[in-house]
Amino acid sequence: MAKEKKPVSSQNRQDTVPFSNINYILFAVGLIIITAGWFLLRAGHISISPIMLILGYCVVIPVAIILKPGSKKEKQ
Repeated sequence: MAKEKKPVSSQNRQDTVPFSNINYILFAVGLIIITAGWFLLRAGHISISPIMLILGYCVVIPVAIILKPGSKKEKQ
């Protein structure tokens, strides 16, 4: 016979928000860079717009997702 699984209690989970203010700020900056890149691409600036799009999509947005709040060890 199969063993019964215990329900996961909510006490085991941390009641913290996964993102801090810096994550949201970086995400907003990434969206602004991406939007500006698309507008520049639409206007015909084919030299700077791809750089801005790659910077927004491949650098700023992933850093905003990966960066953990309070990841630095505090000195006592």
